[in-house]
Amino acid sequence: MLRPLAVAALLLAATGCSGGSDPTPAPATPTPTPLSAFDTSGLTVARASFCANVAPASVEDALGGPVESSGEWANGERARLSDDTTDVAHEFGCRWVAADGATVTAWVFAPPVTPDRAESLRRAAKKAEGCRAVRAAPAYGASSVAVRCDDGTTAFHGLFGDAWLSCAITTQPPADLDRTGRWCVTVAQAAQE
Repeated sequence: MLRPLAVAALLLAATGCSGGSDPTPAPATPTPTPLSAFDTSGLTVARASFCANVAPASVEDALGGPVESSGEWANGERARLSDDTTDVAHEFGCRWVAADGATVTAWVFAPPVTPDRAESLRRAAKKAEGCRAVRAAPAYGASSVAVRCDDGTTAFHGLFGDAWLSCAITTQPPADLDRTGRWCVTVAQAAQE
């Protein structure tokens, strides 16, 4: 019969732990999942930084090539929210850019969002200048909306618990809904509690 100390030693040896290694595992590369095959109804998302949890291979898949540059912002930081907008962010988010200018972004609001506020945000996304709702898009949480915009952005927004989560791909020509949906599944998996 093994004693508890011997069992602990065997478990340590089996897991390959060593005193000098980094205990934080690298983000796993999930198999790309279509949003239409991913149930977002019961998923909750943390209103916190999640960018380090996004697998690099998933970013490259969404971009359609290697990352040329990237950036991350946190609640209360001054951040470049778009090419022409710099503001104090009330969200946690990240952006990756390819050499051809393709961009993938993801962000979650820092303050909690009620269902009523989510409905207002959904309506606002549909009415944003140069954007229109995509009909028959898969759900992305509650009060969700998918939009396609004149600048080449295809985005999903939705409520997960009390967190308003958004994800987008900006390319020319615009990314199709399936590619954007796969990216948004990756984002939801990285941000989930």
